[in-house]
Amino acid sequence: MVELLVVIAIIGVLVGLLLPAVQAAREAARRMSCSNNFKQMGLAIHNYHSAFNQMPTHGAGTNPEPPDAWFRTSTTGNRVRLSALVPMLPYIEQQGLWEQISNPSTQRTDGGVQSPPWPAMGPTPDQIQYTPWVNEIPTFRCPSDPGRGLPALGRTNYGACLGDSIWQLHFGPYNNNRTAITNGRARQARAAHRGFFMPLQDSKFRDTLDGLSNTIAMGEMITALQDGDKRGNSVATNGGNSGPFGLAALRRNPNICTDNGYVDPERPQFWLPEWQQQNRRNFARGHRWADYLPLMSGVTTILPPNREACGRFNALGTTLVATVSSRHQGGAHVLMGDGAVRFVTDSIEAGNSNAENIWQNNVPGSASPYGLWGALGTRASKETTEEF
Repeated sequence: MVELLVVIAIIGVLVGLLLPAVQAAREAARRMSCSNNFKQMGLAIHNYHSAFNQMPTHGAGTNPEPPDAWFRTSTTGNRVRLSALVPMLPYIEQQGLWEQISNPSTQRTDGGVQSPPWPAMGPTPDQIQYTPWVNEIPTFRCPSDPGRGLPALGRTNYGACLGDSIWQLHFGPYNNNRTAITNGRARQARAAHRGFFMPLQDSKFRDTLDGLSNTIAMGEMITALQDGDKRGNSVATNGGNSGPFGLAALRRNPNICTDNGYVDPERPQFWLPEWQQQNRRNFARGHRWADYLPLMSGVTTILPPNREACGRFNALGTTLVATVSSRHQGGAHVLMGDGAVRFVTDSIEAGNSNAENIWQNNVPGSASPYGLWGALGTRASKETTEEF
């Protein structure tokens, strides 16, 4: 009897020792798969550039008639809101889905018939009855991320790098109705849109003057689980365009969420309960792979990896300071412009998180105030970058 108990005890000890090793091995495999997805996307960008002599546009598509404000929902056009992930589809072995998007369709998610038909290139990316927008694309998902289902549509764990400034990323150089490029918006875009992808503008490899190997093209991000994780949802406050938490306030101080005490000191990966979103749960990180908005499919190199997604909850989160994040330990993957995949640690040198963004009224063309991290996110600011 004693011998049996000893054997059982030994087995218990062995199981206790082996389980963490098995879990670690599984996570290593998931992390490798996550990295391989990024490599496929890097190849897709390069193959697209070879075919069209430009990169996939982040913020493209069709405008309904009559045009209306960019944030209005529509079933007759997508209001030029398609992310760069959409034109990548044929280059990641998703030709069938691309054909479905690029042609009119009557298919609905609920099994009904859409009348009149969905237009070529689809409706706005918030339409849950448009089947392509709710597709989960395996290449766009990191196996380490457990997010599934509503309130998201089709999720993505990979976002376009938009640089080290949040200023007017949702506008690009266009007016609100996407009918014309205006002088004012174009000037703002030239000054502030410093990333590998320039929203609503065509760009080429030659625009990356810092070198493709020195510039982040895309970054990994978690998808929100509605659990109060500060990386997945912004805080539940508005602030207005010019209020204490609005556009100008975030531009002046990207660290405003930490400075204002919204993060739970006992659980620093989470917002305090009173600041967690209770409505607007569909406005969250990675919740629509087809939507170009920074909240849904973009990353910035302002706050270091795995810091909070800081910004007002409304207006589709267009003002978010949203960095890269992951379910891996200690950092997140980035895709460089030359197609290399790197793992960036949370401790990367990131300058002054309280520094004002670079924009038209703050020394356009300056080196990034966000250290090595910010420098890697800019395409043509001539910063000196070191190995990381």
